[in-house]
Amino acid sequence: MGAMPSAVRCVVLSIGVAMAGNALAGEESQLVESINAYRSQPQRCGESASPELPPLSADPRLVLPASGVGDLQQAMTKAAYPMVNVQAISLSGPRDAASAMTAIQQTFCKVVLDPQFVDIGVSRQDRDWRIVLARPLLSARLGDSASEGQQLLNLVNSARAQPHQCGAQPFNATGPLTWNAQLASAADGHSRDMANKNYFDHKDRDGYMPGDRAELAGYVPKEIGENIAAGQDSARKVVDAWLASPGHCANLMNPRVNELGAGYATDPKSDAGIYWTAMMGAQ
Repeated sequence: MGAMPSAVRCVVLSIGVAMAGNALAGEESQLVESINAYRSQPQRCGESASPELPPLSADPRLVLPASGVGDLQQAMTKAAYPMVNVQAISLSGPRDAASAMTAIQQTFCKVVLDPQFVDIGVSRQDRDWRIVLARPLLSARLGDSASEGQQLLNLVNSARAQPHQCGAQPFNATGPLTWNAQLASAADGHSRDMANKNYFDHKDRDGYMPGDRAELAGYVPKEIGENIAAGQDSARKVVDAWLASPGHCANLMNPRVNELGAGYATDPKSDAGIYWTAMMGAQ
C-alpha cells in the first residue's frame, strides 16, 4: 500500500476541445487557493471521507508547461525537485479557475485530497491546465519524537502570543500551553499508528477518537482537540501549515485549552513517510 520512492503517476483528463482565449491574471493562484479551501473542510470523495487537511504549499519547481511536458519524472529531475511521489492532472477546456476546480472535484477529488502531498504547482495556457502535486524527500534532521514535540509546543506558544485570524474567526492572543506527558503519549501513539498502518485520520484503526486515546493514556479531558499532519519534515512546517488552515488554526488558538502533547513517527513504506499529531486539552 505504501508509495515506493520515485514512484510517478500521471493522471490526464480531457473535458472538451481546447479553444483560444485570453489568460486571466492570477487564475493559477486562484486555483491553488480553491484547492486549499476544498482541502480545509472534511470532504466526501467517492466512498471515502477525507478529514480537514492542511494547505498545499505553492512551489515554483512544480509549475510545468501546461502541454507537452513529456516524462514527468525527468521533468522533476530537471526542476531539481527531490520528490518521493508526484501526480499531475491535465485539463483541457476550463476557461477559468472556477471551471477547473469543478472538473477537479468531479473527477480528481482523490488526488487533491491525498494527505501525502504537501506541494503544488499550477500552470495554464489558454484552456489547457496542468496541476502538479508532489511529496518531497524528507530533508530535515529531526530529533526524537519528544524533542520535536517540545519544539512544536514552543512554536504553538509563539503563535498563541499573537492575535490570529483563523478563516472567518478572529482570535485574540492567549496564554501559553504547558507540556503534558499523557497527551504526548497519546499523540505519539497515534502518529506511530498512522505511519505503521498507512492511514491519515483522527479515527484510528481500532475505532478510537482523540478523546478516547487521551483517556486511555490517563488524561480525562474537559476539553480536547487534535491536529494531525503528514509529509512535512519539520515542526515549523507543520505549525505553519496548521495556522494557514482555519480549523487547525482554531484548535491551536483555543483559549479553553492549556496543555499540549505532540509527537511524530516515520515509516518509509507509508504513503506520506512522516506523520504528526498534536493533542491540546484541559482537565
